[in-house]
Amino acid sequence: VQLQASGGGLVQAGGSLRVSCLVSGATFSSYCMGWFRQAPGKEREFVAAISWSGESTYYLDSVKGRFTISRDNVKNTVYLRMSSLKPEDTAVYFCAADEVWLATSQEYWGKGTQVTVSS
Repeated sequence: VQLQASGGGLVQAGGSLRVSCLVSGATFSSYCMGWFRQAPGKEREFVAAISWSGESTYYLDSVKGRFTISRDNVKNTVYLRMSSLKPEDTAVYFCAADEVWLATSQEYWGKGTQVTVSS
């Protein structure tokens, strides 16, 4: 199973960005998908999750109302739309997959994409 994240970049505070993660080598709809992030000098943290068919989502409190996770089970892709970005959102964003909803450890990980928010 391979997860390839893309779409990161540099954006000004208050701006928006969408990152994507393409999954291959697996039955995409069998996996719950999540986004995590790791800022310099900090531990990786959970950001958002979406269930197998997208009927349920869950967010880190600090991104609620600003970030939206979605998925396209035809394109085997999960998205994270980020709006009203803040400098503290700067991090490497990773996508992850697991067959279990809100699993404490993820089965598969992508390599990450850098998101930098300038003030």
